Amino acid sequence: MDFEIPEAYVAEAVAEAIPLEIVYEDEDLAVIDKPAGMVVHPAPGHHTGTLVHALLGRGGRWSAVGGVTRPGIVHRLDKGTSGLIVVARNDVSHRALSAQLKDRSLSRSYMAIVRGHLKDDAGELEGPIGRDPNERKRMAVVSGGRFARTRYEVIERRRGHTLLRCDLD
Repeated sequence: MDFEIPEAYVAEAVAEAIPLEIVYEDEDLAVIDKPAGMVVHPAPGHHTGTLVHALLGRGGRWSAVGGVTRPGIVHRLDKGTSGLIVVARNDVSHRALSAQLKDRSLSRSYMAIVRGHLKDDAGELEGPIGRDPNERKRMAVVSGGRFARTRYEVIERRRGHTLLRCDLD
């Protein structure tokens, strides 16, 4: 049996001219409206076209705390999720924002449309979140996962769907 071992992929984020909607920006951070479908940082299967590539394409300095493939990235949103993401311009602001995420003084809220109707107008969901053992691209409640809690409130009910405000704890 003959086979060839492919060359290893070396992740290197390079500048790309990808337009971004900047909601706020100063010398320490930027708030970007990330569109659904955009991956935040390079990963297997996503070597170009990420938010990181777009940030580098804008020029300027970005925090190096996250490493060469994640300049400026303090937190992430899933590929299919649109919303505001905060990126750090320098290492001091990156560490400060990371500390706020860790001590939960930085809040994160989402609007979500769910299929069906929830019995209660408000509540909370909690459990250990980790990679789905059967589908590695998905997250799921799994044994040994990282504890997560989300509080929700019904904003509007429509036929077959409910609009929720979700606050991550």
